Amino acid sequence: MDFLGYIVVLCPILTLITLGMAGLLHFPFSESFVDRWTKFNVTMGLAASIAILIVMLWNQVGVHVVNVGNFVAIDEEHFHFHIQFVFDRLSIPMVIMSFVLVGVIGSFANIYLQGDAGYYRFFVCFSMFLVGLLFAFLAGTIETLFLGWELVGLSSALLIAYFHERTAPVQNGLRVWAFYRVADAAFLAAAITMHHLTGEGDFAKLTGDMPWPEGTSQLLDPWSSFFVGLLLLVAAAGKSGLIPFSGWLPRAMEGPTPSSAVFYGALSIHLGAYLLLRVSPILSASIPLRVCVVLLGGATAIFAAATARVQTDVKSALAYSSVCQVGIIVVEIGLGWWYLALIHMIGHAFLRSLQLLRAPTLLRDYRTMENAIGGRLVQGPFWASSTQAGASQNRWYRFMLERGYMDSIIDLMTVRPFCRLFRFFERMEDRWMRFLSGEKETSRIDPSESANPTTPRTPNLEPNLGTASEGALS
Repeated sequence: MDFLGYIVVLCPILTLITLGMAGLLHFPFSESFVDRWTKFNVTMGLAASIAILIVMLWNQVGVHVVNVGNFVAIDEEHFHFHIQFVFDRLSIPMVIMSFVLVGVIGSFANIYLQGDAGYYRFFVCFSMFLVGLLFAFLAGTIETLFLGWELVGLSSALLIAYFHERTAPVQNGLRVWAFYRVADAAFLAAAITMHHLTGEGDFAKLTGDMPWPEGTSQLLDPWSSFFVGLLLLVAAAGKSGLIPFSGWLPRAMEGPTPSSAVFYGALSIHLGAYLLLRVSPILSASIPLRVCVVLLGGATAIFAAATARVQTDVKSALAYSSVCQVGIIVVEIGLGWWYLALIHMIGHAFLRSLQLLRAPTLLRDYRTMENAIGGRLVQGPFWASSTQAGASQNRWYRFMLERGYMDSIIDLMTVRPFCRLFRFFERMEDRWMRFLSGEKETSRIDPSESANPTTPRTPNLEPNLGTASEGALS
């Protein structure tokens, strides 16, 4: 079992190391080798994960843990970064789904991006995404989950900025990365709080060594569970695009179609819901926290359903449809329907992947059908024309068309204050450095220069990092 577990984890890592090192050494492999090597490792990982499932069902084992050891240990009793992989009823279905979807979408990308200048770079980021995803799904400790969480976010931002010769994808990739920073900060605060309250971040110790989802929180009281759970809920909202973080979804559509399918249709967008499933014992310990989860999921589902109906491009409509389903999944989690949420997540991932991969050729096929019949296809009656709609309907339509102004609100409440804060720190640092340099230069000043005030000074050619950062973010 340990051997099979290591194969599941090491196959994607081997793909990333091989492709990444060859790229760093400026000896990239051919497209055919990249395709075969990626398919081989994905197939091996899938076979090993299915073998683990069969062995566990045959032996009637509910949980199998693979301990790798401590990555960092600072006085073991106070803090240790323990790497541990858990194969249980929650992680194994998600791992098998990840290998299947990554393999299918990788095969699609091999044809879709064939001959593209960024082909090799795409598969390096794609391999990084798979590694992060497996670390997150198999994590037995909150530190391991955070490591996978970060790798998924980094690869996502890089693939949004895939077409880096244009300005918009780079700016949108940076904006999505800024949104992820808020979610990651909440996740990190929750991890530190768990260590402070329980002394460790192992999920098994948190649930009393009971298999998922039977365990209950043994180390956290209801109010501590409520506080830690709220932080994890913010992290899940940022990663899955729940309100008020839904504004980054249209920006994420700048990436190529395969990355949109695997990130925002199938796997990455469900990572927040998976986090809530993994910490379900914390949710069970606090009724107010479960109420917050249900309210957030329900509000997100209603908002995303209304927004998806008025989008003018298919990828944005599918993205908000995905968020609507994720909101419903979060409601199911808040109500305690763990297995229903897991089945819903897997079914939705497969359906949305198919729709996003089909989206690029949908318009072309539509026009082909119109050319074949020699006219427009029959359209259904529109709900109301602009003249028939009332003022309130027009206002709601504009509100949903602007996606609830979520992007502008987050920009006003989060991005701009952070930019102003760091520009303030930059000015203070600049003044302090000038003050120190002025003290040192007063003793070495040339009298001839002081007598001639018209001597031109060397201009400051250093870029204004604060202004550049704000411009890129906005």
